[in-house]
Amino acid sequence: MQTSIPLLIVTGPVGVGKTTVAWMVSELLEQANVAHACIDIDALRWHYPRPLDDPFSTRLAMKNLAAIWANFQEYGATHLVVADVIEEPEDLNRYRATIPSAEIFVVRLRASLETLAQRIRQREIGDGLEWHLARAPVLVEIMERNKLENLLVETDSKPIKQIAEEILAAWLPRVIY
Repeated sequence: MQTSIPLLIVTGPVGVGKTTVAWMVSELLEQANVAHACIDIDALRWHYPRPLDDPFSTRLAMKNLAAIWANFQEYGATHLVVADVIEEPEDLNRYRATIPSAEIFVVRLRASLETLAQRIRQREIGDGLEWHLARAPVLVEIMERNKLENLLVETDSKPIKQIAEEILAAWLPRVIY
């Protein structure tokens, strides 16, 4: 039985490319024959109405993650890759409580505010555009202040595959992909 779970958390502000990078990491892990699961945590929290004391439905996301991770393990997954916004140390404590045997490695993706705004404008087509544009610099400030990452990766003008390879080289240096 596996005693520890290598857990990669890809974080950064809205628009930085967390999900896209996590998926590329997943593709490279598959090519290297590493049993894993890849989850965008936003998919586990998406519902309405949200509790007033948990506006981002973090408790629900962690509850769903625990259930889904157990299923992925049953099907052979040994590593976990997630895309999520990590702002405070408490966010990491929630992961530790949800997956107690996790060996957490946090990679923070960083891009210029101009790049974030450009990516958000390309992605957001509804009423959420203004909220996301306002939220990005707030998250940048929080993440720069708290520095919860093990690895910081600049993403401006870098191909997604190169970013994923940089992450894997730091997280799982023995994996040949």
